[in-house]
Amino acid sequence: MTPTLWRLLAGRTFAAFATALIPTTLTLALLRTGSAGDLGLVLAAEMVPMLLLLPVAGVVADRFPARRVVLAADLVRAAAQLGTGALLLSGPVRIPELAALSALTGAGVAFGTPSARTLVAAVATGPGRLRVNSRLMVAQGLATVAGPAAAGALALSVGAGWASLLTGALFAVSALTLGGLRVPAPRATGPRPGFGAELRGGWAQTRRHPWFLANVMAHGVWHLAAGLLLTLGPVIAVESLGGEGAWVVVAQAGTAGLLVGAWAAGRLPVRRPLVWVAVASAAFALSLAALGLRLPVPVSAAAYFLGMGGVGLMSPLWETEIQRRVPAGALGRVGSFDTLISFAARPLGLVAAAPLAALTGTAVPLLAAAVLVAVANLAVLLVADVRAHPEREPSYALR
Repeated sequence: MTPTLWRLLAGRTFAAFATALIPTTLTLALLRTGSAGDLGLVLAAEMVPMLLLLPVAGVVADRFPARRVVLAADLVRAAAQLGTGALLLSGPVRIPELAALSALTGAGVAFGTPSARTLVAAVATGPGRLRVNSRLMVAQGLATVAGPAAAGALALSVGAGWASLLTGALFAVSALTLGGLRVPAPRATGPRPGFGAELRGGWAQTRRHPWFLANVMAHGVWHLAAGLLLTLGPVIAVESLGGEGAWVVVAQAGTAGLLVGAWAAGRLPVRRPLVWVAVASAAFALSLAALGLRLPVPVSAAAYFLGMGGVGLMSPLWETEIQRRVPAGALGRVGSFDTLISFAARPLGLVAAAPLAALTGTAVPLLAAAVLVAVANLAVLLVADVRAHPEREPSYALR
C-alpha cells in the first residue's frame, strides 16, 4: 500500500479502537452509582443523536471535503472524551453532564461515519479498493475485540477517568492522522441546491438503487437478529451448554470467524460481489439456529464461526460495492441510510430479546430470527441488479 493508504488505515484503526473503549469505560464508571437506569440514560444519550443526525450528516459528507469533516468529527469526540475523563476524575459521577458529553460523542459519530466512507472512496481507488476495505474491516474487528479488554484493564487499574482521557487522546491522534491525508479535490459540479433539497435528493437517489434498498432491509434483519443473539446466546449457554465458559468459547469462535472472513474478502476471486454479499449474510442464520436448538458447544462454536465469517466476508464487499456503484456526489447521503438502519436495528433486537424470551422461551426468537435472516438475505438474489455482472450493471448518473 502507498503511504497515504497506510495513513488512512492507521487513522481509522485509532478511531475504531477509541470507539471500542467507550462502552466498557462508561459501564465500569457507572457501576459505582448502583443504578442501571443511569447507565441506560448515558448510553441512550449517545444513541439518540446518532440516529437523528445521520441523514443530516450524509448531506454534510456530500457538501464538504470528507477529510475536513472526519477531522472535525474526531476532534469533537476527542473533546467529549477528554471532558468525560475530567468529569470522572473530579469527584462523584454527575449524570446530566455525563449524558451531555455522551450526546456530543454521538453527534461526532453521526457526522464522522458517512464522511469516513466517502474519504475511503476518495483515497482508495481502482481494483485495490476491496483489499483496503478488507484491511480496514480486519483492523476494526481487532479493535472491537481488544477495546473492551483494554478499557476494563485501564478502568480497574488506574480508573475510568484515565481510560476516558486515553480515549480522547486516541481520537485526537486519529484526527491528526486523517486530517493530514492528501485527497484529490472533487470536480466542480456548479451551484449546489439548498440543504433541504439535497436531503430530499439523497432519499430520491437512494430509491434509484433497488440493489441497495433490498440489501439494506436484509441487513437490518440480521442486525436485529444479532441483537437477539447477543442477549439470549449467553443465557442459553449458561442454562443448557455448560455455563459461562461455553459462551466464551462460542463468542471467541465468532470473533475468529469475523477476522478470517474479513481477511479473505480481499483475496477471493469474487465476480458478482452482491451475490456473495447475500449468501454470506444469510450464513448468519447458522449461528442463530445452532444456539436456538442448543446444539453441543463444538457445533455451536463452528456455526458461529461460519456465521460471523459470513459477516466478515460481507462487510468489505458491501462497502466496496456502495463506493463503486453510488455516484461520488451522493455517497454520503445514500450511505447514511445504510448506517441508520444498522444503528437502529441492533439496539431494537437487544431491547426486544428479553420480552420475547419471557413470552416464548429463549429458543423460539432465535429460531424465528434464523428463518428471517436466511429468507430476507437470499431473497435479495431476486433483484436483477444484484445478479448482474459488474461489467454489465446499469449506470447510475447523479441527478
